Amino acid sequence: MERRKFVMRVMQFKGKKNLIHMQLQLMRVRRDLSQSELAAQMQILGTNIDQQAISNIENNKRVVTDFELACFCKVLHCTERELLQDYYEKYGL
Repeated sequence: MERRKFVMRVMQFKGKKNLIHMQLQLMRVRRDLSQSELAAQMQILGTNIDQQAISNIENNKRVVTDFELACFCKVLHCTERELLQDYYEKYGL
């Protein structure tokens, strides 16, 4: 029987799992939302996300999908550019 090797891709950009972790936490706190409340509002929009996932995103331990990014913007009443503010400031794009 042939053994297959599975390769797991590490999805990171310059050592970061996501680019929104700091702004996400800032915006969530400014809007007086707990991680659980943010997760509940995200679930209403159809994302499979819980409080622990929010914590992992804010601690830069979890990747954020494009759909999740769009839903975060909707819940937090902001633009994608606002959530990606740190990236744009650092890399001048």
